[in-house]
Amino acid sequence: MLQANHISKSFDNHKALDDVSIQVPEQSIFGLLGPNGAGKTTLIRIINMIAVKDKGEILLNGKPMQPSDATLIGYLPEERGLYKKMKVGEQAVYLARLKGMSKHDATMKLKTWFQKFEIDSWWNKKVEELSKGMQQKVQFIVTVLHQPKLLIFDEPFSGFDPINVNLLKSEIINLKKEGSTIIFSTHNMASVEEICDQITLIHQSKNILSGEIHDIKQKYKSNTFEVEYKSSKELLLPEDLFNIVSTQKTNHHLITQVKISKDASSNLLLQHLIKQAEIIKFQELLPSLNDIFIQEVSPK
Repeated sequence: MLQANHISKSFDNHKALDDVSIQVPEQSIFGLLGPNGAGKTTLIRIINMIAVKDKGEILLNGKPMQPSDATLIGYLPEERGLYKKMKVGEQAVYLARLKGMSKHDATMKLKTWFQKFEIDSWWNKKVEELSKGMQQKVQFIVTVLHQPKLLIFDEPFSGFDPINVNLLKSEIINLKKEGSTIIFSTHNMASVEEICDQITLIHQSKNILSGEIHDIKQKYKSNTFEVEYKSSKELLLPEDLFNIVSTQKTNHHLITQVKISKDASSNLLLQHLIKQAEIIKFQELLPSLNDIFIQEVSPK
């Protein structure tokens, strides 16, 4: 649905983006990742036509993005901002009307969302009376209210407790099911693994890693397996084929991590294991996105 091709952007003598490209498939959740200062927010601002690129192109559904396309985008920025003295309901209606909704439609839909989020009683309160988390709920609702085809969430879970994080995750997944395409920028790698289909990792203004999460984990795996088993003694394995990384006791079982050499296989490991113990569990250990993130952005 969205393509950013060879985007570059500089501020004074600082290169914020250096030939960065991303492709966001329609009706997917796309993770835009990177450490602070990597260039994620700059790219998001360019997609939203808030900042102007120096080079490159942004395509929406295969066509160069136009100012009129702004109504197709819902954007929740990391730096939240509501008018503190306005009443919550009044402000939500006002922001919805800026996206082209009528006052009647905006009010009806807002009432439905406020009930879903159990915040009906806030309608006539001033924004300054709400906690940061409560204000963020309101901004999330306003972002998605006009049912944009493209949603961009920059650190949407910041300031939320675990219960409300799960509420927002559920709603984001529902929005995808209903046809929205979502760009999701966060430092929370566990959330990315849970809801994203694809990711791009930006580091020092460059795109250093892109792809589907499953494929990326396969690329970075270390051929290490974990076996849980019943036995009175630890495993004995050929050292030229298998390297025992660690062994620990738990619940009257033993758990051993084994790294397989390029000359062996998981089937061969199982053959050795079955001869020595009763196997309870056997699984390959894949790296987490957090492990991959740290590996790629840490100083070499």
